[in-house]
Amino acid sequence: MEEFDVAIIGGGSAGYVAAIRAADLGKKVLLVEHRELGGTCLNRGCIPTKALLKSAEVYLEAKESKVFGIDATNATFDPEGIQAWKTNVVKKLVSGVDFLLKARKVVVVQGKGKIVDVGTIEVHTGSTVEIYKVKDTVIATGSEPAMIPAFKIDGVNVLTSDDALNLTSYPKEILIVGAGAIGIEFANFFNAFGTKVTIVEMMPQVVPTLKDKRLASLIQRIHNKKGINFKLGEKIENIEIKGGNSVSLTFGNGEVIQSEKVLVSIGRKLNSDGIGLENIGVKTDRGRVVVDEYLRTNTPDVYAIGDVTGGLLLAHKAMKEGEVVAEIIAGKGSKMDYRVVPWAIFSTPEVASVGLTEEEAKEQGIGTIIGEFPFTANGKAVTMNSVEGEVKIVGKKDTHELIGAQIVGPDASVMISELALAVQHRLSIEDVAHTIHTHPTLAEATMESCNAAIGEVLHIVRPK
Repeated sequence: MEEFDVAIIGGGSAGYVAAIRAADLGKKVLLVEHRELGGTCLNRGCIPTKALLKSAEVYLEAKESKVFGIDATNATFDPEGIQAWKTNVVKKLVSGVDFLLKARKVVVVQGKGKIVDVGTIEVHTGSTVEIYKVKDTVIATGSEPAMIPAFKIDGVNVLTSDDALNLTSYPKEILIVGAGAIGIEFANFFNAFGTKVTIVEMMPQVVPTLKDKRLASLIQRIHNKKGINFKLGEKIENIEIKGGNSVSLTFGNGEVIQSEKVLVSIGRKLNSDGIGLENIGVKTDRGRVVVDEYLRTNTPDVYAIGDVTGGLLLAHKAMKEGEVVAEIIAGKGSKMDYRVVPWAIFSTPEVASVGLTEEEAKEQGIGTIIGEFPFTANGKAVTMNSVEGEVKIVGKKDTHELIGAQIVGPDASVMISELALAVQHRLSIEDVAHTIHTHPTLAEATMESCNAAIGEVLHIVRPK
């Protein structure tokens, strides 16, 4: 019976990073994964969706190329070719993860892992069961789309995000349930290729996680201009598959509409069942494995990281937890700091946020100073013909400490990192405003938003 210092159940973003870091810290590591290395993000989430969105971006740029003096308006698209591009990207990155694990001599076992007792893991690989002894166990089993019975998900007419990723032809119309990150990104993808898109959201605004009503309205207006329609504050009471590429949806107000396909982009199920938690008394809360700031469960020598612990289901959060748990097991005294976790939506334009919004700060009784700068006044954005959106920063009124930022605009997912660094290290608005930024770059909008907050903005008329 082989023995390991650390056994990690789940080879997704959290698990494989934990394995790499633990091996780098001198631990003998076992990584158990019953599907593909890289988990949801690499195989069915972050990476394949971004590959698809890149194809959509290239197609739209070709269609709109006349503005740059280039005529590529007769561009066509090939859904099977787009699938091939996506698949190639995923294969390349999965093989990269495999290479990194092998280089660290991490033992990877393909199969379903289950905890027998504290210190014992069994792995079911087809008809055989292997037993391993371990000192520390890390649960990193992730999440998957929730199969909501009321929505009658069949994978053909009513789709999950996993199903939508593998389409080799695009519907003439699609109704998307949920105006969060997944719904918005798929709406942009299908819209680019001519699909009529309607998004239904039970909450009264798009991107419900963005607690800034004005910016949410801006996002909605931008998408409306593309022809993407929204039904906000609406609840779906019933879905009926009619056959022949027709799905009937009944809303709470009695309205009935038809759509060729429906994509359900709400809810994820945390994968805490069937892995033996009950054998060792690990505490869960509605499927969420409960951990403290050191990622420890209530059972000694058992940790949990990533989506299965709930909270923000983000790959970069999971990766950081993977690093931290390895360092904790190695005795380095690390702990998680969830104060600063940026997030982004890869729509066109992108949306990103970190820290507090203006509304959240006010709810907490924090006096604020606000700075805003539109991309219409940013030279690089004008050269890109991508001027919709703005940068907004939130600071404390008394100390000018940066406590949050939101960006709607080109490359927002990249730009937010500078502001995350500022929030993490409690920099002041002046620290960012007085730092020279390269010209011409989109990042100048970040500098200018900070200048706007302190009344020193140059490239827009200062409000009186």
